[in-house]
Amino acid sequence: MTRIHIKICGITDAGGAAAAAEAGADSVGFVFAPSLRQITPQEATRLAVRLPEGIDRVAVFFRPTVTEITQALGVFEAEIVQADHGYLHDLDGKRVLAVFRESEGVHAELDAYVGGTTDRRFVYEGPRSGVGRTVDWARAFGVARRGQVTLAGGLDPDNVGEAIRTVCPFGVDVSSGVESKPGVKDPGRIRAFVEAVREAEKGLVGT
Repeated sequence: MTRIHIKICGITDAGGAAAAAEAGADSVGFVFAPSLRQITPQEATRLAVRLPEGIDRVAVFFRPTVTEITQALGVFEAEIVQADHGYLHDLDGKRVLAVFRESEGVHAELDAYVGGTTDRRFVYEGPRSGVGRTVDWARAFGVARRGQVTLAGGLDPDNVGEAIRTVCPFGVDVSSGVESKPGVKDPGRIRAFVEAVREAEKGLVGT
């Protein structure tokens, strides 16, 4: 059975971190870019110590400078660094998660990035992060054939199953879709999201 990687992004408090871990998330994202969910590397470090081994800590940037990445990673120990493609500077071996945004030219951008392989991980989402807008899933299906895509944008417990069945992604990424109000994660919605993903993946054949 195909297992979908689940990332809960925009964690801002201990309750959200605990809920993500208890629900069975694979990755947890801490946002260092300007956002309702932005926290400091120091705050992220305090929250990350509550996470068990095996859950990836993801440092999420938008379009960072080398200095911004270096300063943040000097405080926060991330397993993965996420940022828009083209802004992932020298990271001394850190795993990276490049973000590609929905556009007419995204296939050409991806072809240049993946270099003919299908094992590179990346995020595919809309023009703006964290605003709860879905991408065109039919187009995303084609994107997902180019590598290990984590689908983001407007996902929630009610639609993630359909998204998985349509796109067949490597993973899914949720933020606003599991919140009780902007920036505050809802444990019940996190559990429902993870349960919906696990139910949907039962019908997938290895892709």
